[in-house]
This record gives sequence, C-alpha cells and structure tokens, in this order.
Amino acid sequence: MDLSTTYMGLKLKNPIIISSSRISGEVETIRQCISYGASAVVLKSIFEEQMSLRAEARLKQSKENEAYYWFSEAREYILNLSKEAVLDHYLQFVKTTKAIDASVPIISSIHCKSADNWPKYAKEIENAGADALELNISIFPFNNSMSSIEIEDLYVKILGKVKQEVSIPVSIKLGPFFTNLCTLIRRLVDAGVDGLVLFNRYFRPDIDIESLKVVSREHFSSPEEMSLPLRWIALLSGNEVSCDLVASTGIHYDTALIKQILVGARAVEVCSTLFQNGIPHIAKMLGGLENWMKKHHFESLDDFRGKSLDYQTTDASFERIQYMKRDFEEIF
Repeated sequence: MDLSTTYMGLKLKNPIIISSSRISGEVETIRQCISYGASAVVLKSIFEEQMSLRAEARLKQSKENEAYYWFSEAREYILNLSKEAVLDHYLQFVKTTKAIDASVPIISSIHCKSADNWPKYAKEIENAGADALELNISIFPFNNSMSSIEIEDLYVKILGKVKQEVSIPVSIKLGPFFTNLCTLIRRLVDAGVDGLVLFNRYFRPDIDIESLKVVSREHFSSPEEMSLPLRWIALLSGNEVSCDLVASTGIHYDTALIKQILVGARAVEVCSTLFQNGIPHIAKMLGGLENWMKKHHFESLDDFRGKSLDYQTTDASFERIQYMKRDFEEIF
C-alpha cells in the first residue's frame, strides 16, 4: 500500500501528523512519534507573549535590574537581549528535532494574536531548519468595540506579514467560531495561505463548586468531535478551495482518519489519542488504514481521497433538509 501524501508541497510518508502539544515539546517523545510512524511533527507552540513575559520576569528577578526601569532606552535594550535568549533556545530546539530524521518535516508553531514585531522572527525559524510554519492565531472577541470584520482583517494581516518574511509554506490553524467561515477562508486563500488545519480546540475552564474558583482541567477531545472538521473539510473540498486541508480534533482511530481523507483531507493532526492510548497508537492507526485499503482494493490515498463527496451534500440546502427530515420524523 502507498500511504504517502503531500501537504503544502511537503512529501509525507503517510497522513498522520503530530499536533502541537506537550508531546511535541520534548525531543525524546518526538523521536518516539517518528519511530512509530509519524510523517511530520508540529512543534509545541512558541507564544507571541512568551518572549516579552519571560523578558519582564528576568528583569524583575534581580534587584540589580531595577535600575533599568528608570531608563527606558536601557530597559528596552535589556528586554530585547532577553527576547533573543528565548528565541535562541527555541531555534536550537528546531535544529535538534530536525536532525532526528531528515525525511520527516518539522513544522514550527507560532501562537500569535497580532501582526506587530514578531513576524521578523519567522525568518530565523526558517533558517533554523523548519520546513513550514503553522500559525495558531487566537483572537478572542472580548473587546466589544472590535467588529467581526476587524477580527478577520487581523487574521489576513498576520498571514501577509509572515508571508513577506519567509519562503517556506505557511498554514493557519483556525477555530470554528466565525460569523462566516467560508468568507474568511477565501480571504486567507487569496492572501496566500498554503494550508488550513481545522479545527483548533480552545481552553475549556471549569468551576470547582467547593472552592467556587475557576480551575483548569485536562480536556482531551472525544472521537465524536471529528464530525466538525469532517463536515467543514467536505464543504471546502466540495467547493474546491485552493489550499491543502488537514483535519484536527477528534481523530482518535483509523476510522476517523479514513473518513477525513474520504472527504478530501490531505492529512490529519493527532494529539489527544496519543495521551490516552500512548504513542505506539500511531502504528495501530496506520495498520488499520492499510488493512482497510487492502479490503477495498485501494493502492494509494489518491484512489479514495474525496470519494465520498457529493454535490448534494456540499450544497447549503443539504443542512436545512436534514433539519426538516429530523423534525418530520419526530412528528410522524
């Protein structure tokens, strides 16, 4: 069986990509993922705020640095030195992971919220050996003076700034919460995005009813969540959106992997299933894919990619018809 595929021009030996997480933040776990068959790795994100926050913390840790707060130019100089130290550490991480296996693409993940000064660092990440960039853009509508179109404009602006700096392919990992996702995606495609990862899972806070406080808990995805990227990848593929699509969220087993390819996905990103089932689960998913392909006499992924697409199911009226059918079935 030929399990190979391409994503943003990158050659992948199979369609399983490791998503950005704690697993992709350690050299040893990355090495394990590759040994069990991962075709590419999205490194644990470096955050836009990370450099500035760490720089501020370093200044505050030493009493000797208190003097810098009295001289703005000196303070800015020291902050920039601290930012460079953080970046140097990350660049070395990129180089180290790239050296594990040259045939496995390393995708750097940048978690960003503005188009300010940080895009210039993207070039240095490219020079360190990253094969592509995944922009994890998270702009939350907490500011009631910012309109929906202004939020979308910022996504496009960030992409444009980064594309000016690098020559490697750039993808965006999107969340599903937009007024008109199709319109935003069309704008991103026009601005030169090479790939889209659908979808991001945001922080899900909880409440401790004894302490009455907000708490952070480990919320892994569930297999049922794969229906959201499945539906949107089908809609976008059916309408021939001209960039590569990757499914993320709820991809726990080979069945979900197969379904995403059947609606047009180039690959999938996996995360939660590795925490729950272990890193060797990668090989089990690939084995399940290969057995299914043999059973259905498919020799390559291209033989069945998009095979389940149907114009009637990628048309807007399909959604309303399903609601109508459900309501009628409940009545009769």
